[in-house]
Amino acid sequence: MSFFRVKALRRIAAKPYRMSELAAELASDRPYLTLVVDDLEERGLVQRTQHPDDRRSKIVSATPAGLAAAARANAILGTPPPGLLALPAADLAALDRITSALAAHPKDA
Repeated sequence: MSFFRVKALRRIAAKPYRMSELAAELASDRPYLTLVVDDLEERGLVQRTQHPDDRRSKIVSATPAGLAAAARANAILGTPPPGLLALPAADLAALDRITSALAAHPKDA
């Protein structure tokens, strides 16, 4: 599964979204997001339902399988690779300093 699909699934697992809100949240155009959600739906990871107050709008939410897949993705993304943990303390400190500087200026990175 592509990184963008995983990113979309992780957002959807956190809370249901209108498709338009999800597109804005992911900074994606709606046609591409529709293809992504179609794929996630075919895999049984999300479902679309009609918005209760707006018949023209769809709500996308995670299925139990989608919640489990998102939890696995979170665990993988939250676990540093063994090589990173094997770096000397000075290298880890330098990496922390560099990534902190980059995070302080996200639009410049």
